[in-house]
Amino acid sequence: MATTAAAVWGRAEQQDFRARVRGCLLGGALGDALGAGADGLTLDGIRDAHGPDGLTEPAPAFGRRGAVTAATQMSLFTVDGLIRAQIRRDTGVWHPPTDVHRAHLRWAATQHDWGPDERRKDNGWLAREEWLYARRNPPRACLTGLGDDRLGTLDEPKNPTAVDSGALVRSAPFGLLVGWEPQLVCQLAVECAAQTHGAPAAGLAAGAFAVTVHGLARGGSPEAAVDRALEQLATRPGHEPVTEALGRALGAVREGAPDHARVAALGADEDRAEGQLAAAVYCALVGEDVRHGLRLAVNHDGPSSVTGALTGALLGALHGETALPPAWLAELEGRATVLELADDFSMEMTQGAALHGPAESSPGWLARYPRG
Repeated sequence: MATTAAAVWGRAEQQDFRARVRGCLLGGALGDALGAGADGLTLDGIRDAHGPDGLTEPAPAFGRRGAVTAATQMSLFTVDGLIRAQIRRDTGVWHPPTDVHRAHLRWAATQHDWGPDERRKDNGWLAREEWLYARRNPPRACLTGLGDDRLGTLDEPKNPTAVDSGALVRSAPFGLLVGWEPQLVCQLAVECAAQTHGAPAAGLAAGAFAVTVHGLARGGSPEAAVDRALEQLATRPGHEPVTEALGRALGAVREGAPDHARVAALGADEDRAEGQLAAAVYCALVGEDVRHGLRLAVNHDGPSSVTGALTGALLGALHGETALPPAWLAELEGRATVLELADDFSMEMTQGAALHGPAESSPGWLARYPRG
């Protein structure tokens, strides 16, 4: 079997892509962990606990600093599903929503099992990571939507009234499919959102978020990435709440110096997908650097870990891993796992032909990501 990849990606391109993948996944986890220290508190409560500037550094949550929530857990399983979708193409089977759904069912098992079940032959390496077997405020719609094996679809979605951010916050990895066209990225994110969140705005917010990440991962500007997302929304039924929310985020950039009140006014104070998306896009647009953007994102009355995770994924995809605060990374729960998965995803997307094919495949790779 071939030991080198086809000459599609140059070395510099591969290195840039890997830095953005690492940045997106680690940045999302950092924002998630920072916001976890403020979840459940009002802005006044955050200031009472952390001072007049609010939460500026990671604070203990779930018994430690740097702990992540279900947002990071589910995002990692999204990546796992996307890698397996690529591998399953060798068999002639090509339906990424099914592979992502199976991956999220493996996440659902982490929410009720004590630890990895060695009897499950499809676990692969990620579902054997014991630190993932912890309940960290999983969205109710995610638990109920993944409570059985039925695949939610656009025609028959799970939880058709679920408008929260549970599907949105796990959708950054779709945007890392930089070889795909934006409309396909959007469609995949929307279809996978329907597996737990059937409200149109919830799914379309996930699609818009994925397309925005996609533009950043391809090296575009944040403004151009948001414009591309708006283009993808324009023809889809029920897009108005998401389109209007993104329009408000773009308009807010020109309304003066950024502050917490502006973030809250965009929708951060409520767990609705379109408002969380708008707040995160605003924080990414106006953030002077990753620290500033994340601090702006988490200080409000709403689900701080959600706004932080979304903002961190955007800023990480934009700037790459070396822009992330090293002291925060040093305490991040599961950092080794996130890095390992990010590098596996990058390797699959740039050198997959050297890892597997219809005739021969690396046994080690298939042990990590079973075809099922």
